[in-house]
Amino acid sequence: MITVVGIGPGDTNLLINAAREALSSANSVYGSKRQLQEIAELTTATCLLLPKKLADLKNIPHQNKNVVILASGDPLLYGIGNWAMTNFSEDIHIIPGISAIQMMFHQIKLPMNDCFITSSHGKIPDFDFLLKHEKVAMVTDSIIGPYEIATEISKRNLKKIMFIGENLSSTEERIHKLRPEKVEKKYDMNVVVIVDER
Repeated sequence: MITVVGIGPGDTNLLINAAREALSSANSVYGSKRQLQEIAELTTATCLLLPKKLADLKNIPHQNKNVVILASGDPLLYGIGNWAMTNFSEDIHIIPGISAIQMMFHQIKLPMNDCFITSSHGKIPDFDFLLKHEKVAMVTDSIIGPYEIATEISKRNLKKIMFIGENLSSTEERIHKLRPEKVEKKYDMNVVVIVDER
């Protein structure tokens, strides 16, 4: 049995009970170094690093075992869940987690209703399309982050406000509310919410 467990933005207090139960009954748990550190006290399973190529994960031994694959945030929101459903032929169980995007909206006290949600991981967004929306949430990466987004907003002379959430749910959490021209070049792991200036 393979279970993909959403571990949320990082704070294990935010895990749902089903995630805790899956971790406590697992024989082996696969995740990144950071993910495995976050859940270390919740399982006695053998903890293994995810392979560098996801394709190599197809060969993990899982017959007659409880195997957990960790996903940051929610597995089906720009996470590993879709890949796992496509690549494992047998029944796979997916346990949701609180996404960094959800966490961000709650921290800035803004409803998620009518929000366009996207990611810049491994792709260049269509900013003309993206910035037509009144409310956008984006999971960023090291290539397209807050500064690059702010630059695209400024190029179009749009009146937008950016909320940048760094290290959400950790002790290093920082949240910024900025006009694009005030956005700096470097931020820690983050989520960006863009809204029309009112």
